[in-house]
Amino acid sequence: VRAAGIWSGGVMATDAAAGAAAAAPPLPRAWLTHGALSLDEAVRRVTSAECGAIATFLGTTRNSFEDKEVLRLEYEAYEPMAIKEMEAIIEEAFANPSFKDVRHIVCGHRLGVVPVTESSVVIAVASGHRAASFEACHWLIDTLKARVPIWKKEIYVDGSTWKANKEWSAPDAAGSGCAAAA
Repeated sequence: VRAAGIWSGGVMATDAAAGAAAAAPPLPRAWLTHGALSLDEAVRRVTSAECGAIATFLGTTRNSFEDKEVLRLEYEAYEPMAIKEMEAIIEEAFANPSFKDVRHIVCGHRLGVVPVTESSVVIAVASGHRAASFEACHWLIDTLKARVPIWKKEIYVDGSTWKANKEWSAPDAAGSGCAAAA
């Protein structure tokens, strides 16, 4: 049985601590934050004795794009829809027969200002063997960029421009999902 991708690790030192941990709400598999993302935390949340592989993706702000010096990125999102879509993508990964060995997935995206060298997105995927983790992680980042309503603004030394994700496709008029990219 696949776990829901929620980490509840740690050894409880006392019965009181165990009761408090049991009462704590589960950590989400998908989240948005204005704070720093932690690769270590994402890995902890998917670590499991049943898994022999964890693949991760960490998207960071680089200092240049198309020969322009980047100062920082700024992200905005329609937060309720972004979380809903991130959760749907995680569920699709679990349902995908190509990723049947995957047991745990977490995905976080940062909003607001993300300076150069800091992370915008973190994904961790745990599976029994490495192939499923690598493939699912790759699929997850590509699908997230194509479907989740998060918008990036690149701030350059010589001014700022909005940058659409090349993978993103606008919903079609019928509202049935993604239309072909122009």
